[in-house]
This record gives sequence, C-alpha cells and structure tokens, in this order.
Amino acid sequence: MKDSNLIKRLAEIVGVDQVLTSPDDTVTYLTDWRGRYHGAARCVVRPASTAAVAAVVRACANAGTSIVPQGGNTSLCGAATPDGNGRSVVLNLSRMNRVRAIDPANNTMTVDAGCVLATLQVAAARAGRLFPLSLAAEGSCQIGGNLSTNAGGVQVLRYGNARELTLGLEVVLPSGDIWDGLRGLRKDNTGYDLKHLFIGAEGTLGVITAAVVKLFPLPRAKATAWLAVASPTAAVRLLGELQARFGPALTACELVSVTALELVGKHILGTPPAVSASPWHLLIELSGGGDDSALREALTASLAEALACGTIDDAILAHSEEQARRLWTWRESIGEAQRIEGPSIKHDISLPISRLAEFVDRADRLLAAAFPDIRIVAFGHIGDGNLHYNQSKAGAGANADFLASQAKVNHLVHQLAHELGGSISAEHGIGQLKRDELLRYKSPLEIEMMRAIKRTLDPKGLMNPGKVL
Repeated sequence: MKDSNLIKRLAEIVGVDQVLTSPDDTVTYLTDWRGRYHGAARCVVRPASTAAVAAVVRACANAGTSIVPQGGNTSLCGAATPDGNGRSVVLNLSRMNRVRAIDPANNTMTVDAGCVLATLQVAAARAGRLFPLSLAAEGSCQIGGNLSTNAGGVQVLRYGNARELTLGLEVVLPSGDIWDGLRGLRKDNTGYDLKHLFIGAEGTLGVITAAVVKLFPLPRAKATAWLAVASPTAAVRLLGELQARFGPALTACELVSVTALELVGKHILGTPPAVSASPWHLLIELSGGGDDSALREALTASLAEALACGTIDDAILAHSEEQARRLWTWRESIGEAQRIEGPSIKHDISLPISRLAEFVDRADRLLAAAFPDIRIVAFGHIGDGNLHYNQSKAGAGANADFLASQAKVNHLVHQLAHELGGSISAEHGIGQLKRDELLRYKSPLEIEMMRAIKRTLDPKGLMNPGKVL
C-alpha cells in the first residue's frame, strides 16, 4: 500500500484530525522524555477505542508498515520512540483514557491503556480503595506503558511491580485480532497465563488496550520519616530491622545519596531536609489501619532505638500529610533535577538486597579509579534492591568528554551487577538503550526463547522494531 493510501485508510478509521503528519504536530511524539532519542514516522495515529486500534493495526499489517505503540512517552530507554527511517506509524493511545469499571467487592478496576497513572490512583481513592503503583512520572505516564515496561516505583516493597498488580489484559495482536483477557480472577489455572507475555514486552508482541488491575484497602494511617545514615550497609541493616518489626506495614524504603539531594536543592527545592550531614539518607513510610498517631508513636520508638545503637545518625518524622508530601517531593524530584543539571550516564539495576552495599562500594571505587572527578548520583528503592546509579562530571566541558565513555562505564557497572547476581534493568525496561547489553547478560537459550515467542506472535516483525531484541 502506498504511503498516501495508508494515511487515507488510517484517517477513515480514526478521523482526519487524529492522523498527524506535519512536523509541528508530530515533534513531541518523536522525541523521548530525556531528549536522547529522536525518530521519524509516516504519521502519528490517535485512536479512541480498541476496535479502532485493531483496525489501525490491520491496515498497517496489510501495508507491511511497522507500528510503535506509545502511551505518555515517558520511557527512559527510548522504548516509545521510533527509529529514524520514517517508515513507522506511531500509535498513541492517549485518547483511550476511560476508567471502564470499578468493582470494590472484588478489589479490581478495569481501565483503558491510555489512562494516566494518577487518574487511576484518584479513581481508586474515590471508591475507598488504593491503587498502589506510584512513581515520579505518575502525572503523565499511562497505565499501558506502565504495564508494557513492568513499572515498579516506590511501593514495590509491599505491593509488587505492575506485573503483580495485573489480573487481566485486553490486547490487540499484530494480526489485528483482539484478545479479550479482561478477567478479574486471582485464581485461573487453565493453562498458560498469556497476560505475562505482554507485560514487560514493551509493545513488541502486541498493543495493550485495557487492563484489570488490583485494588487494596485504602490505608487509614501513615507514618513518614526522613533519616540520615552513614552508608548503604547501615541502610540495609535498618531495612531488615523495620521489616522484622512492622512486617507488611513497611510500604516504602527509599535510599538517597547526598549528591542526589544536593542536585534537587540546587535546581528545584532549595534547602534540603534538616538532618545531620550524612552521606546517605533514607525515606521510609509505614501504612495500615488504625490512626496516624499510633503508627507514628511506634515508628518513633523504633527510630529511637536505631539512634541509640548508631544505625541512623538523625531523623525527621512528618507530623502531617503536608510534611510527608514535602519529604516525598525531595525523593521524587531527583530525576528532574538530573535532567536540568545536564546529560548523565544512567543505570537502572537490581541486586539482591544483601549485595547492594557491596555493589555501591566496589562500583564507586572502580569508577573513581577509571574516571577521576566522577560524580555519582545514586538513589533508589532499597526495599526491593532497585538502584538508580548514574554518573557525570560537574563541568559541562568535562562531561561532554565523559559521555563518550558510556560503553566503558556501562561495562563496569553492568558486569559488576551481573557478577553479584543482579540485573541490568530493574524497572525501566530495555528499549533501544539496553538492547545490545541484553545480549551480553541473557544466555543464548533465553534470547532464542524470546525470539521464538516474537516470531510466533509477530512473524512480520512489525511491532515496535528495534526494541528489546
């Protein structure tokens, strides 16, 4: 099918106004959030229903045209950005933004893939429930993208990744067929659990158009504290103590280096939380039933013991929801502060929690020896072993030269993470950024199994080409 004929057919499906072709209209869809990847496309198509998505996919399949599914375009690995050949169609799902149903008795919610994550959180809260997936981009990222990358965030410690929060999916396959797997069942032992093929697949096997997600009772009480600690070793020790004492009430445990904190202060928030000048910090949150005061009292007693034995150096306990929100703003602003500061080499790795402190110590020393004056911005979800471990130089000129060494930096970081039983991608996915790295750290058998699945579902290789594999 000629290019003009395909665009005409797509316009018949979704309406002329929803097929974008001019550079002014498409530019925001063709660049990733970090500004690292810039692509080109025949057009950007914005369907408003699953039936329209299926028709668009069939039209593209008939024309032999590749498709790049896109949600909020907040990917940190270039997963939602087309390549530069200009032959793909970007399939943006932002108009598919309905909360289809909430079932409080079953603790489930059925939503379109284009729903912004914060919309799900608000809708659940209005029904007296909690949807716990929470991350810094929640005001713009969409649930379809969250599922396609198996997003994590700050509450994985208690509630799990996006995969654990999903009961059913609706997916448009590369053929244009619609698989309706929107079942809100926690037990369904009838063969292969097909939804897991698409969660974390980054749109390479099909287009997620809707999902049934789990809800939880809305916590009535919260206790939030910002802690100063001497080292990741002390942080891991405290994590174990808090888990032993509070069990599943420990909702979040976030590790922040002082370097990360300084960048947020410099570019966004000014003076950091008033705790002692320790090199590392923890943000912890408890949640559950009862009332805030009782939970705060229990946390206060636990932190007093940690202070007495030297596990922590200092602590700030939030005494209101507003104070807790301010503490969380420091943690959630790190990514934006880094973006303002300038380019850096970023790593999203996971490690056994027991090896996390060893990784930081060894990686810091390896990188400092190879790159004098390196600046390491480390932070992440220590409760589930996910560390964001990023490098740059303070001066713009020196940083430009340093960025040319990304391959060497990646090798040092990824090789050590692999040696310690970790992964090169914890929650951001593979996209374009780590596609070649994946081949180094997955066994040939694993890669061939993944390729076999890809060949079976997408024999023409039209779904999000150049990503993951």
